[in-house]
Order: sequence, then structure tokens, then C-alpha cells
Amino acid sequence: MGKYMIKRILIGIPVLIGITIIDYAIMCLAGSPLQMLQGPRISQAAVAAKEIALGLDKPFYVQYFVWLKQLLHGNMGYSIKSYQAVSEMIASHLGPTLLLMGVSLLVSLLMAVPAGIYSAIKQYSAGDYTVVTLSFLGSSVPGFFLSLLLIYLFTVKLGWLPSSGMATLGTAGGAGDVAKHMVMPVLVLATSMAGTNIRYIRSAMLEILQQDYLRTAKAKGIGRFLVINKHALRNALIPIITVIGMEIPVLFGGQVIIEQVFSWPGLGLMTMSAITNRDYPVIMGVCLLSAIVVLAANLITDILYALADPTIQLK
Repeated sequence: MGKYMIKRILIGIPVLIGITIIDYAIMCLAGSPLQMLQGPRISQAAVAAKEIALGLDKPFYVQYFVWLKQLLHGNMGYSIKSYQAVSEMIASHLGPTLLLMGVSLLVSLLMAVPAGIYSAIKQYSAGDYTVVTLSFLGSSVPGFFLSLLLIYLFTVKLGWLPSSGMATLGTAGGAGDVAKHMVMPVLVLATSMAGTNIRYIRSAMLEILQQDYLRTAKAKGIGRFLVINKHALRNALIPIITVIGMEIPVLFGGQVIIEQVFSWPGLGLMTMSAITNRDYPVIMGVCLLSAIVVLAANLITDILYALADPTIQLK
């Protein structure tokens, strides 16, 4: 296991470098961030001086290697807009994003696993058709539309839940206040993931339930609960783990829109602001973090394969 992890990390290094090169090239093609400064009060000479000071007058590949050299020294650069260190900006916004991601993933699994199992063991029943229909609805409704619908219903009409931020202004906050602000964004993210997961769990369970060893277990009188939740579910975990591993990067990127809608002070809100202002260092920092999350999710998925099925050998 240790050798496998080291091998995957070493393979991931050139992948990370390739991703950063592509990201940097795309940003340079989008135009200079100093174009946002041009106006009647700022002369062209002042913009040119700023461009030289930031090194933006150099060719793309020179700018990239300067950035990479700073990164290898632990410096992710400074925001062109706020002049803050990018590492400090990411660190201050990472906590809310991880909190929202973790809770959303947990809630989606709590929704999807029981619903998927129920749908499989009640195949072609009214309950099965209901669960499948709801799963299609959950995965097909756009997140931003569901967000606006929930805000209109629970904030505008009923006044039960706050529609923005992580804590109520002018209050001490606290866990209860944060939880209240999390309800709607978590529901939006969890609904989309659960809708997809239910169908995968149902398909995996249906395939396993038809195996001979489960019929043998039933014949031995082990009990329906143990047959389904111990023998069937564990063997159905491999495709489920695959889906969850793929959804972690999607969730990390999909939060950008949801955080923007709910003004959640996470990486999504910061990323949208950086894109609007063409803040190269911040965008590169977020892209690098996203690439690391994707590679880490793939590595964790492979490790979970081995834990779920001891017959799998990681080499």
C-alpha cells in the first residue's frame, strides 16, 4: 500500500505541472488583468509601468516559470486586486468550503444509500418507481434554479431561513446560526448528488442480489437484514465508491455557483471574484488546489477499493 501511494504521488507531479501550464496559458489568452485598470483617470504610461512591475510584459512561458519558481519556494504569489498573499486568502476561505462539502456529501449519502437499497429490493413496485422518479428530478434540476426556488419559498415567502452568508450580521453567530445558514446550500448540493447516487446504488444492489451466494445465505436462514446490509451492500460498494470518488472533484467545482448564489464565504465566492477581476495569482492558486483535490480523490478511491474488497491488490 505504501509503495502504491508513493508511486501514485510521483505520477501525480507531472500531471499537476501539465494542468498548471494549461491553466496559465488559458489565462494569458483571456487578456491582461491590467486592462481592468484602464480608464480616464489612469494613463497608459501608468498601466505600462505596472505591467513591467508585475512581470506581465514578459512572454507567457517566462511568466509561468517565474510563478513556478515562487511556488517551489512556498510562495503562491499576491493578489493583484487586494495585495494579500494567495496562500492566506485560500486558507481563510477553505474552511467554509470544506464544511459545506463535507456536510453535503454526508447528507447525500444518508439520502441515497437507504433509498437505493429500498428501490433495489422493491424492484418494479410503486415505491421503486417513486424513488427512481425523484432521483431523476434531483439530478436534472439545475442547482442555481433549485437555489432560487428555495430562497423564494423559505426566505421570501415563509421567512424561515436566511438566504446569504454564513452567520447573521450583528450577532455572535454560533453553531446553530451557521447550521441555519447551511440548510439551503447543503440541500441543493445533496439533492443533486443523491439523485445520481441512488441510481448507481440501485443498479449495483440489483446485480448483487441476483448472485447465487445470496440465495444460499437466505436459504441458511441468516436473516433478511444481514443478507442485504452485510453481504449484499459490501459487495456493491465498489461501483458506489467509484461514483463518490468522481463526485468529490465535481462537488468542489460545483460549489462555485452555489456559494455565489448564497454568498457563502468559501473558495467559490473568492474564485468568482478573482475571475471577474482577472486576478491571475488567485486563479492559479485555486486551480492548483482543485487539481490536488482531484488527484487526492482518485488516490483515496483506490485505497477504499482495497478496504472494501481484500481481493484487490494495489501495485
